[in-house]
Amino acid sequence: MIRYIRWCAYFCVLLLAALQVNLVRIQVWEAAALDANPANKRGAVERYARPRGDILVDGRPVTGSRDSRQLLRYERTYRDGPLYAPVTGFSSQTYGTSFLERAEDDVLAGTAPALAAFPLWHDLARSRPAGGRAVTTVRAGVQSAAYAGLAGKRGAVAALEPATGRILALVSSPSYDPGELSGTGSAVEDAWARLNADPDRPMLNRALRETYPPGSTFKIVTAAAALDAGVVTDVDAPTRTPDPYLLPGTRTPLPNASTGCEDASMAEAVQWSCNTVMARIGVRVGLRGMVEAAERFGFNDSGLRVPAWVSRSNFDTDMSPDQLALSAIGQFNTTATPLQMAMVAAAVANGGEIARPRLVERTTRRDGTQVKGGVRGSLGRAMNPATALRLQELMVKVVDEGTGRNAAVPGAVVGGKTGTAQHGVGNAGIPYAWFIGWARAEDAPVPAVAVAVVVEDAAARRGDISGNGAAAPIARAVMQAALSADRYPAP
Repeated sequence: MIRYIRWCAYFCVLLLAALQVNLVRIQVWEAAALDANPANKRGAVERYARPRGDILVDGRPVTGSRDSRQLLRYERTYRDGPLYAPVTGFSSQTYGTSFLERAEDDVLAGTAPALAAFPLWHDLARSRPAGGRAVTTVRAGVQSAAYAGLAGKRGAVAALEPATGRILALVSSPSYDPGELSGTGSAVEDAWARLNADPDRPMLNRALRETYPPGSTFKIVTAAAALDAGVVTDVDAPTRTPDPYLLPGTRTPLPNASTGCEDASMAEAVQWSCNTVMARIGVRVGLRGMVEAAERFGFNDSGLRVPAWVSRSNFDTDMSPDQLALSAIGQFNTTATPLQMAMVAAAVANGGEIARPRLVERTTRRDGTQVKGGVRGSLGRAMNPATALRLQELMVKVVDEGTGRNAAVPGAVVGGKTGTAQHGVGNAGIPYAWFIGWARAEDAPVPAVAVAVVVEDAAARRGDISGNGAAAPIARAVMQAALSADRYPAP
């Protein structure tokens, strides 16, 4: 009898050992696969079991949380959702996250290790700290001015503080309410399908993710390349450029929209946007010089983050001379995001240096104590300081006496450049209206804002569409708001 009991005990020990081996197998080797299994709802339940941290503009939350009393308990809410959608993105229990909601997800969800003062305690208690906050660099007045200026037309606005890279406004139009995507169920699915099927693409962040031919606004890059390379040493000297100008190696004439461009100086070409002069200057700079200049401004960089990723702006590295001529005036394959063109204006305003653009000033715990502060960074020098000073003078003349008069702000020094970009097969599309510029209060030592505006569907006859008519008034409103906000620092 004792022998049978002993064998039974051995068998029980064997079963217990097998149970322990299986437990280790599940908890160690198969844990990741089980966590990733779509049938495992525990992670989602835990993620939405408490309110998400907020995104702040001017010290005020533009997001919130609502208790749905469902299994996935807390849903995201948005204050002025369409206004701030290009900044916040969405946080959806069905479709995930985008933009700042994605870039700062670990802080907002409370999973960032830095949020826990005593990480070991939270591990032992199997809990996580409350969601933190992302304090943005956006100024509410500047954002509202840009949104109201576009008034639902397809287009975008990006505004920067040149010296620091702080993004003051990021607007894409038409927009959408991210709160429609927050929860689960048929209403959310219907909203997702409707927004994605909309031909106006309201969920596209045109300020960061769409690239456009920059048209004549790119002439600022070409002018900087020519001055830095010594191709142009006197901006007021005649350039001996015919009107029209035959593209090199072809019989194709390049016309001007303005008159008086024959033999114009580079200063006059910038002021009156002479295609012929700037195309010929770009050819004289040469392919290598133009590529190097464009890349110093940020073109061909696919790694820019703000912290959401930004689409790559393009300047071709292999072109024939006629293609280079067109690229030098912002056509052919040259494309840019509105943020990129705001960086071009900011480089001129900041003495040639490009401060790294950033959308987050700092992240904090829920009680306001700082977790991580925004650090001013530099993308390098786009041009020599003397070149930047000369371009400032030329851009001021564009607004005071040239094609950009609608951007003038009373009591401020404003520099700018207009653009009308052709696109589509055979340039058959409605031209894009552009304006880039910067503004400085008359009593201030440095410019407070640099801005880029693009309007896709300018409401005018095709021949009347211009950067001065469609985009410059929006830029003026944005710059006025930024100059006013500059007097009252954000909390």
